[in-house]
Amino acid sequence: MNKKYVYQNCIGKAALVFCLLLVATSLAAEDLNLERAVQLALERNERALAAGEQWRAAQGRAAQARAYFFPTVSFSGSLTRRPNAVERQIDDQVITIQSQNALAGNATLNWTLFNPAGIPNYRQARFAEKAQRFSSAETRRRLSFEVAAAFLTTLTIDQVHEAAGRRLEYARKTLDAARARYAAGLVSVNDVTRTELEFATAEMGATQTQGETQTAYLQLGYLLDAAIDGKLASPEQLLAEAELPPAGSDTLLPGAQELRLDLRALSWQARAQRALVLESSLQWLPSLNLTSQYRYTNEAGLTGRTTTWSAGLGISWTLFDGFGRQGASKEAKALARIADLNLRSAARRVELEVRDGFVSLASQQASLKMALVALDAANKNAAEIAELYRQGLGNALQVADANVRLFEAEVEVARQRNGLALALLNLRAAQGLDPFGKEPTA
Repeated sequence: MNKKYVYQNCIGKAALVFCLLLVATSLAAEDLNLERAVQLALERNERALAAGEQWRAAQGRAAQARAYFFPTVSFSGSLTRRPNAVERQIDDQVITIQSQNALAGNATLNWTLFNPAGIPNYRQARFAEKAQRFSSAETRRRLSFEVAAAFLTTLTIDQVHEAAGRRLEYARKTLDAARARYAAGLVSVNDVTRTELEFATAEMGATQTQGETQTAYLQLGYLLDAAIDGKLASPEQLLAEAELPPAGSDTLLPGAQELRLDLRALSWQARAQRALVLESSLQWLPSLNLTSQYRYTNEAGLTGRTTTWSAGLGISWTLFDGFGRQGASKEAKALARIADLNLRSAARRVELEVRDGFVSLASQQASLKMALVALDAANKNAAEIAELYRQGLGNALQVADANVRLFEAEVEVARQRNGLALALLNLRAAQGLDPFGKEPTA
């Protein structure tokens, strides 16, 4: 009996814990905020993961180029089995020419003391690794802005769907009222027909926005590599910051050119390309190589020695290569100039993006103010028409028109508010910040 009670008690506790975990998971899904969405994308999205692997690959290439400064040591050994040994007697001494079991081992050291292409190649690989570091960080930063934009777009479509639901509910109440008034003989059948048409239109709009909302959630979930079961939390802090007057574009430009990770990546790429210009000039110099070898064998032979060693210094000098070095030098200089031009073009584009983002944000702030005024007017108009219709002083056409205008005003406010947040995100992207206004780390 006690065992049964203990067993039931354990089951009850386990069920309670499971329910609590289920509730916590549901709440977490319902309260998906912008910060969590960006974090999920950076942790799971393939582009973010590939960016990290690209940096690791660049580190591997830099390590391979650094190997030029170190010697290579190799070892080889062999065991040879023969049918019999070969021996010779010289004076009173028996000398083994070939052993039945012959052992041999060689240890070799190769060291390139100077290679004209080694130093510039290492510098190029090291600069390219730094460029890839900033490029990978820029890829992750751009992905975070893409997720933030998709989050706001999904939120806007969801809010439009909620507005469509309110329009449908209002149309349903108006239709019920019109039918009741028609049954009482207070209005004609035209009022019922008009309200039925408005109800059908509102129902169709709610169905369409529901499908659009589901599609937007699926697309956002694809970016996050996670299923979204609940609703999205409105980024109130971002919306509040977007309504603040921005600083002048002239004050934002210097900081933007310092913070932009893509500019820093292009700067290191230009340095890497310039490092290769020196390679073609150094190829006129000879290369030096040091080689040493240590050998062991159990077949001493006539020398009577089982070990031996050797060391040598080699030189290689290409005096003429068919003008290949001149062509390589011309190509390297042209590519270096192209890299510098790309950097200068990107710097000028940053200035354009910052100024454009500043103008868009100011314009979007003005549009939101107009949308809020229109929403207030639509609310007052809808309330007034509803009261007149209740008193018998209005008709169904006026009620339906007021309902449509209120719906359109709510949709416009939702779009303009989230459009304002998108404008702030675009300005922060141009400044080189992350979606939350912080300086990104490479």
